Amino acid sequence: MEAHKFTVGQTVRFSPHRNELSSAQGNFKIVRQLPEAANVYQYRVKSQMDGHERIVREDQLSSA
Repeated sequence: MEAHKFTVGQTVRFSPHRNELSSAQGNFKIVRQLPEAANVYQYRVKSQMDGHERIVREDQLSSA
């Protein structure tokens, strides 16, 4: 498997999948790279709007 696509400190855009109920879209900062789960890398990210942190899948992120 390739390396993580995003780096710690990078600003990314989070877009939850259509079947997920989440109002937490928008710009987030990568706080930590996490190991893969189900063949997809994960990240701990922090919202730039409200400061909340969450764990997201790499396929939910894009460059900001």
